[in-house]
Amino acid sequence: MTRTPFIAKMLSTGAVAAVAFGTSLNAFAAEFPTRPITLVVPFAAGGPTDIVARSLGASMSKDLGQTIVVENRLGAGGTIAAGSVAKAAPDGYTLLIHHNGMATAPALYPDLAYKPLNDFEYIGQVADVPMTLLGSKNFPPNTTAELVAYVTKNGEKVNLANAGPGAVSQLCGALFEQATKSKLIAIPYQGTAPALNALLGSQVDLLCDQTTTTLPHIAAKSVKLYGVTTPARIKSLPDAPTLQEGGLKGFDMKVWHGVYAPKGTPKEVTARITRALQAALKDPEVIARMDKLGVEIVPVDKQTPAGLQTWLKSESDKWQPLLKSIATQ
Repeated sequence: MTRTPFIAKMLSTGAVAAVAFGTSLNAFAAEFPTRPITLVVPFAAGGPTDIVARSLGASMSKDLGQTIVVENRLGAGGTIAAGSVAKAAPDGYTLLIHHNGMATAPALYPDLAYKPLNDFEYIGQVADVPMTLLGSKNFPPNTTAELVAYVTKNGEKVNLANAGPGAVSQLCGALFEQATKSKLIAIPYQGTAPALNALLGSQVDLLCDQTTTTLPHIAAKSVKLYGVTTPARIKSLPDAPTLQEGGLKGFDMKVWHGVYAPKGTPKEVTARITRALQAALKDPEVIARMDKLGVEIVPVDKQTPAGLQTWLKSESDKWQPLLKSIATQ
């Protein structure tokens, strides 16, 4: 065989193989899903992110025609779960739901084994959870203005609990310190529940945490509520002032959730999952559940790959410099 026919034959064979591969991929995407999907949650069962994930998964299952199994993989501020999904087969059968930790992890874990902005396909943003700044019943200040004056004068004596390194409660506390130009005593706990129990028992003075866990205690008046952390008042606490109203101009902190797939997952597959996500966020049962928890479903333009990617980039730019500055103090 001469060289020219040989090359032509090889090119022809390659072209046939490429067409066959493309046809196989399209068929795979068209049939997706044919088996249960695992939705990985980086935090404990019963926690805020887990609650959102299970409500979402149940509704998405109906749209996809396959069960979504929620799996909790704990450890290292959510990085173990995120790292495992980044390395999973890119076939759409392993997904990740994660909160602000996707934006903050690079600043908190210098040896991170994955790059949040580059190592995932984006499905869409889900919901925002407002936070509340609470004080123990025995803590002297009663309003935000009184609180700011108190910590400005006594910051080195004030205890501020959080749910551990990288937790959103730690981020909220850091933002509060920045806004009040104060330095408080940070008391880390292994999770939200023990931090909240410490506040209820007046073992600590302050805690900033999500409405998904704080609403019952606010309703029972077992804590002091200084305000919500969002720029506008929220539906679940219409009479509660914002921290901005109390004098902390520009204070804006919320917990947001997004869904991700491993890098390389076919676009047809991620598009199908995005459609299921958007259908779930219109489900009256999901909406009612979220309302009860004080969770606010994001607008449709954020329930997209582009919406989540843009948001993750902006949150990374916001939080990483602050966390790095705290680490050097």
